[in-house]
Amino acid sequence: MLDWLRQPFGVPTWTILGLVVLSLAVGAVIPMFGDSMGYQFGRLAALPALLLLGVLLIYDYKKLVMLILLFRSVGDMVLESTQFGIGSVRMGIGGLINLFVIIIACMMVMEKPREFPGKLARYWLPFLVMMSVGLVLSYEKTNALKMYLGMLSNFAIFIIAIYMVRSNDDFNKAIRLVLYSSLLPTLYALVDIALHMRDGSFRLQSTFSHPNVLAFYLTLVLVLGLYMLKSPLYNITPRARVAVCLYMPVLMLQLLLTQTRSAWLACFLVFVLYALLFKRSYLLYLFLLPLLLFVPAVNERLMDLGQGNEVMRNAQLNSFAWRVLLWESAIGWMETSRLLLGYGLDGFGYHVATFFPADRTVRWDAHNVYVQFLFEMGIVGVLCYLWLYARVLGTLRTLARIDPVSGFLMLAIVIQYLIVSFSDNMFRYLVFNWYLWFAVGGACALVNLHASNKATTARTGAARHRAARSGLPGNHEGKV
Repeated sequence: MLDWLRQPFGVPTWTILGLVVLSLAVGAVIPMFGDSMGYQFGRLAALPALLLLGVLLIYDYKKLVMLILLFRSVGDMVLESTQFGIGSVRMGIGGLINLFVIIIACMMVMEKPREFPGKLARYWLPFLVMMSVGLVLSYEKTNALKMYLGMLSNFAIFIIAIYMVRSNDDFNKAIRLVLYSSLLPTLYALVDIALHMRDGSFRLQSTFSHPNVLAFYLTLVLVLGLYMLKSPLYNITPRARVAVCLYMPVLMLQLLLTQTRSAWLACFLVFVLYALLFKRSYLLYLFLLPLLLFVPAVNERLMDLGQGNEVMRNAQLNSFAWRVLLWESAIGWMETSRLLLGYGLDGFGYHVATFFPADRTVRWDAHNVYVQFLFEMGIVGVLCYLWLYARVLGTLRTLARIDPVSGFLMLAIVIQYLIVSFSDNMFRYLVFNWYLWFAVGGACALVNLHASNKATTARTGAARHRAARSGLPGNHEGKV
């Protein structure tokens, strides 16, 4: 009887008591939580979602992170409704998911500390240090902390990818995971088109928070689709090849409907450079591009750049001229003493109403990563940011020596990101950044594994050579 009391049903008594206490605590909190959330379904879902994430984290955190990556592409439209305010702080399930991703990265490191990619992690160190300095200098700590944690979650995804990719097959699984994540947004795009497409001003955004985020996400998926079709590192089956070949035009059509010109340009450059380097017959498809000018939405977006370029009173600027005016206003307003370290994270949004004459009613970001980081973290911050990408590009260049096609496509992913960063707030697009760094982290892991295998082979060969020369038994060259 005493033994049964110590372990009823084979479960320790303290475990059962802990679950009972936890259940009572949750039961006591739920009514108060419901009152504070106004009994709105989206907000009420935050608590059970947190509990579910916690259970999955304990059960199998590796599967949890894969589920997060698989479904995060449809998260924006759902997670926005779960946000609630505590004072001036906005919280929601999205922030909790970010936190769980960081926790999972820490768990992977603690589980296998010897496999921590110290060399690759050091790429991030200067930039994360400068982000910390920017957090200290910030005028608004809440927004600055969100920005810092968002960037930290990108680093966590990078580390997670490296821990998950232990072979070429693992890397291909990671690529497929990103491709599979686009299926639900593609299906919902049909709903978005049916509900909202009325004229040439329609911009497809599907499950994402803004058409630009969808556009850059689609450019990434298209490049990964090209990797699956053309890279010798990916052994694609005939049936999968047909599926990807049919799917890519659907993705291109979605990209066209986003009306994001910088994404069009980035995607165009990748495919043209691929054709020039590897398959020049593909250049024949360029003759079809002028036909796009007959599409009203495309024609209007391109023609818009030809007008509204002059800054005049009551003049309507086009989007590019507006951006240039914003950048000039910000840099011209900066004090010389702030050029080194900037005004702190989120400093651009804090001061924009002061220095931007065109519109003082909206809290704008710079629509240029380099201008924003110059303003917020100074010259040192921009140099640290460029250092990160320079080192990543150097690593991916090594992949090009292993396989030119794979190396080119992975390099193209990063380079097109750097290009579109000149005209958009790329660091704010958390979902896209996660998929980008997951693919890039996996590619860097592949380079590390190849280097490690090469070093192991070299050591083994050297050992056999020494054994042969010394005449040790066990080697056929040393036998009499």
